[in-house]
Amino acid sequence: MTTVLVVEDEIEIARVVRDYLRNAGFEVIVVGDGGSAVASVRSSKPDLLVLDLGLPGRDGLDVAREIRRWSTTPIVMLTARGDETDRIVGLELGADDYVVKPFSPKELVARVRAVLRRTRTAERGAEVLRAGDVEIDTGKMRVSVAGAQVELTPTEFQLLATLVREPGRVFTRSQLLDAVHGVAIESYERAIDAHVKNIRRKIEPTPGSPRYVLTVHGVGYRFADA
Repeated sequence: MTTVLVVEDEIEIARVVRDYLRNAGFEVIVVGDGGSAVASVRSSKPDLLVLDLGLPGRDGLDVAREIRRWSTTPIVMLTARGDETDRIVGLELGADDYVVKPFSPKELVARVRAVLRRTRTAERGAEVLRAGDVEIDTGKMRVSVAGAQVELTPTEFQLLATLVREPGRVFTRSQLLDAVHGVAIESYERAIDAHVKNIRRKIEPTPGSPRYVLTVHGVGYRFADA
């Protein structure tokens, strides 16, 4: 059974999220603070993490930062924060999606399923994509650059694979959102910029002067074709 770890300190919200996820067929573990979240990811190895950013003490952004040092477990952020900067920071830290409070529990379940579907779709594939020094094994969800393995989140992986399949093709942000099945609520196109920034940090020799994932100003992005 697929296991979801819910990190939420508000008891009523945690109960609702737990019940909806269980009714959808998931096994659910609930914890209420950042320290317990990190420990549970290490010990329970959940398939996905629903992470509230507004935790007491160690907040969700810090938890995401810590987990991303050693795990690519998919993360769906849950936040009441209105400042989009927090969402961008969360995405840049490696979160795969976000839902803003107040939210529909049914929508949250749909977002969880969508992120897991991206992971499983990549795992079922059997392509090996190559462009320059970059190689992507979609069956094993492995990325290497000049022979060195790079760890990407499921959303980052899907986004990079989309670009590498067609080097030189210019993708709009909207097309990239469609390709990864809706990275964020309401087709939030700035989410693509956050994920691209994170990909560049991981694969580019000099992220500020990218060699692989290139910006096409006013349009979107393309993967270098030479």
